[in-house]
Amino acid sequence: MTRRDRGRRASGLPLAPTASLILTRSSANQPPLSCPVKQLPRNGRSERPIHSHCTTDPSCRSDKELLRLADQCVKCGLCLPLCPTYAQTRNEADSPRGRISLVQGWVNGDLAMTPRLAGHLDGCLTCRACETGCPSLVAFGQIMDGAKTRRVASQSRWRRALDQSWIAALSNPRLNAALGRFAKSYAHSPLARLARWLRLDRHPRLSPFFRLTGAIAVNARTRVPAARESTDIDLFVGCSGETAQGGAIAAAMEVFERLGIRANLPDTASCCGAMLRHNGFPDAARSHRNALVETGSNRPLVGLSSACVAELRESPELADAWEICDYLDRQPWPEALQLRPLRARVLVHEPCSHRNLLGGNASVHHLLERIPELDLAPMPENHRCCGAAGTYLLQQPEMSAALLANKLDPALSASPDIIVTTNSGCALHLLAGVQEAGRSVEVIHPMELLARQMPS
Repeated sequence: MTRRDRGRRASGLPLAPTASLILTRSSANQPPLSCPVKQLPRNGRSERPIHSHCTTDPSCRSDKELLRLADQCVKCGLCLPLCPTYAQTRNEADSPRGRISLVQGWVNGDLAMTPRLAGHLDGCLTCRACETGCPSLVAFGQIMDGAKTRRVASQSRWRRALDQSWIAALSNPRLNAALGRFAKSYAHSPLARLARWLRLDRHPRLSPFFRLTGAIAVNARTRVPAARESTDIDLFVGCSGETAQGGAIAAAMEVFERLGIRANLPDTASCCGAMLRHNGFPDAARSHRNALVETGSNRPLVGLSSACVAELRESPELADAWEICDYLDRQPWPEALQLRPLRARVLVHEPCSHRNLLGGNASVHHLLERIPELDLAPMPENHRCCGAAGTYLLQQPEMSAALLANKLDPALSASPDIIVTTNSGCALHLLAGVQEAGRSVEVIHPMELLARQMPS
């Protein structure tokens, strides 16, 4: 046992298994790995080069950078209590430490990429809660995105094209708007009743799409552009804003107007590229952000969704993008603007993007505290991911549903009238869960609640 392991045992932390041990360890529902696995040498690094070809190849540099980031992890285990998937499965391979070990073994060539290994990596939410408690400041999100990009690059051309096409479709504002119109028409149509009668909505592969369609039917709104020649800010609604939190767009424009802020809502919505980047297509994601930079102005860029704002800040030119609640909380409010009172219990959901990447959602509380008589409280289990995580709720529906239940059950036990959230994907996921529970709780953006309580 090494000195580091003796220290872990003395402190009560679990020991860090090797990459091969993580995959070969048996459990009741996971048989041992069927493919041969090479044991890592004592220094934890393969003795041969990553590739046998020349080190100037870009893929070599990418692998070396991935290993450099992964090697920052000292396997202390402080991330384990913070990881939602590890808390759910208690499987080391579903923890940040375990996934980093698997990436190291795979990139070094000591582990083969098998469906089981891919399953553990794909099970990561990329919520980045682990980064908030890491004493070594490991860039876990970069490691997981880099590993996904490496896997996608190794796929056949037709498989890459197929995967990118459906992610690109979800990132297309026009297709999202069309999806919103379809969902509204479908919700009360004979086709929907037929699908329920055939129990298609309970099919494991189809149920995630049916549940989201029901949520979209409630939240989708048609966006009305408000392009102006002289404005103070540009409002960024993202590719799915009209579909996932459509009411927030008009509400935000009303709040801006009441505060004397001239907001520009472009005729054409844009995408931040987050779903593309997290699914292994960083170049396509970067092209979306570059398009924003090229068409941008010197005005502040203010985003409705916390996840979009976090993604926009990935580009240095967009690093000063604002989350709308944070922006409005820093603006002067006219003394004469007194919001109307509301007797309602409101739970504030804190998305992972807001908590882990934007520094928290205190501004949401500050804004809503302006509403007299409002019973305002943080949503229970706010430190845990709700399971939406971009496209995760479609790709990993079972884990996504389990994480949602862990979060939503105690929230509904608090008997809220309204749940507010600043993330569009979380809004749909939470609303779908509320609908499945048969409850009449609203899930809206903070801007919608502020706009409702504006004096007439």
